[in-house]
Amino acid sequence: MASWSLSFFPLPISMWRRKSTAGVSIDFNFINLFGFTCYSIYTATFLYSSVIRSQYAARHPAAAEPTVQINDLAFALLGMIMCFVAYVMFWPRLSGLHTPRRQRVSWTMRAIFSGCVLAPLIGICVVLARNPSGGNDPTTWAWIDVIYTLSYDKLVVTMVKYIPQAWLNYQRQSTVGWNIWTILLDITGGVLSLLQLVLDSSLQSDWSGITGNPAKLVLSNITIFFDVIFIVQHYILYRDRKTGPVSDPTTPLLQGPDVSV
Repeated sequence: MASWSLSFFPLPISMWRRKSTAGVSIDFNFINLFGFTCYSIYTATFLYSSVIRSQYAARHPAAAEPTVQINDLAFALLGMIMCFVAYVMFWPRLSGLHTPRRQRVSWTMRAIFSGCVLAPLIGICVVLARNPSGGNDPTTWAWIDVIYTLSYDKLVVTMVKYIPQAWLNYQRQSTVGWNIWTILLDITGGVLSLLQLVLDSSLQSDWSGITGNPAKLVLSNITIFFDVIFIVQHYILYRDRKTGPVSDPTTPLLQGPDVSV
């Protein structure tokens, strides 16, 4: 997790040094903050909630101990804090940084955010309606399923969060403003996290531990895929445009009205 943890620092540091958020997608930072908030709740409950842990054990009797570790929670909390710091930088009155005029969260990303918030709320309603023991019976819809919904929210966020930044780089034909060290550290963390999950399940002699932690499994693979895209953009496609002034981004991921945040 050290590489993943370190990957949170280069981007906000570079924005602070440049005194500008130009070249960085606000959609990426907005949805990433929400994603790590979900992931923090997910890991915290698997570590410290007796209800969630007992329901996990009932569903995975061969490996009753969840594969979520304390370093997963530490990583999630650090990510949430650093994403908040990065997002605040897009508020010029708070950060004092230059923010391009049209650098606003797109309606597309707002819609994704709203859907992700709605999903666990629906899950809570289903649990209360279908579980006769108030969500404590693990054989039907239970509280662990609501927590799993948060992990799926994190997966959705991971699948879409990189797209606005990759699209912005493509529009500008440059990666200036986007710190490549964020990606190099991120891909290192993704590979190591995947190896850790396989090792944990192997030591418990039960590979269902991998499917019992879907957030970590899919998160690692998606992260690696998008990191490769950014590496290709930076070192191959736009390698001759890695220096110079950063132009203001003017086009969101999808065309449509923007609302200031």
